[in-house]
Amino acid sequence: MTSILQENVAIILPENGLEEKLKQAESEGRKLSIKLGFDPTAPDLHLGHAVVLKKLKQFQDLGHQIIIVVGSFTARIGDPTGKNKARKPLSPEDVQHNAETYIHQLSKIINVEKTKIVFNSDWLDALQFSDVIQLLSKVTVAQLMHRNDFNKRFTENTPIAMHELVYPILQGFDSVKIECDIEMGGTDQLFNCTMGRQLQEVHQMPAQIVMCMPLLKGLDGKEKMSKSLNNIIGLTDEPNEMFGKTMSIPDALIDEFIDLTTDFSMDEKNNLKSKIESGENPMNIKKLIAKNIICQYHNENAAQDAEEFFNNQFQNKNFEEKSFEPVLINNLNHTHNKTTVIELCHQLKNDISKSAVRRLIQSGGVQINSVKITEPDEEIELTKNIKIKIGKRGFFELL
Repeated sequence: MTSILQENVAIILPENGLEEKLKQAESEGRKLSIKLGFDPTAPDLHLGHAVVLKKLKQFQDLGHQIIIVVGSFTARIGDPTGKNKARKPLSPEDVQHNAETYIHQLSKIINVEKTKIVFNSDWLDALQFSDVIQLLSKVTVAQLMHRNDFNKRFTENTPIAMHELVYPILQGFDSVKIECDIEMGGTDQLFNCTMGRQLQEVHQMPAQIVMCMPLLKGLDGKEKMSKSLNNIIGLTDEPNEMFGKTMSIPDALIDEFIDLTTDFSMDEKNNLKSKIESGENPMNIKKLIAKNIICQYHNENAAQDAEEFFNNQFQNKNFEEKSFEPVLINNLNHTHNKTTVIELCHQLKNDISKSAVRRLIQSGGVQINSVKITEPDEEIELTKNIKIKIGKRGFFELL
């Protein structure tokens, strides 16, 4: 049991803490309280979040109590981002909307009905200012400066607002209020999670252990998966989108995706890695990963259909047999039904910059009715049934 719970975990603090907590719970005949806190700063969950959620599911399947702490108070003050500035605070309405969306998406992985969901505004809003000062007195500035981003910003003379220093203390106080046994998070949450341990000890409570999961890299293969970086596979993405995005990951990410995004058995995971080492075409392995991901968040039929769609759309060289997204000419900006190639492409693919569109056209990445167009400023007439391919995954038909 312990080996399953330790699988893929990057950090356990203290090192033997998990075994001790499990033994303690067994001897006392009780469930462990497993905490995951999140500030509802954006309404979409992705495969990076799922790394931690699937570990929570393992604890839940073993009968332990999962407690989701919604940062309904902390999201309203703005938290340190781990970079060089704080996130903007959210309105109560934003918090409520995002929290409801999060909870709905959590049900794709954990059993929400068996999960305890609490809001930290229930206790943080009730604190008197004297209570806050008393809480802050339990932590030193030197301890806060151990947090990497605070230390870096201080050294570089980048401003650090006082509320950012308070944020980890408030998050740690959540662990005190719910009497947490284990706090889960990504490795970027290590400092905040250990703050919970410290405050529990100050309040003469058994200290929680900390379990940090690795941060899944995004589709770019460089940064962690993050909506702000537009490198995610969302839990609510459609099957075709999930499949296409998975196929786009760099080959260097295959092992990481096998370990952190699939639910293959350990033997199956090792077998896939061995095939890669033996020279198997990476595309074949990516297809298996993509289908596995879709099976987890949709179903097997959707996974099969998505593979067939991908094969036809991206491996079949016949332009006319592709599936094209219909676009009404009347919904496009134009002058007398005329526009330039770059303006048309930028309207159809507004998720990329105009300069990127220009480079794509000049490199031969745009086809109109199967003919490559390399002049961005070429004028074209907008007529029905024009079919346009933009990059590898943009297929549109004007109606």
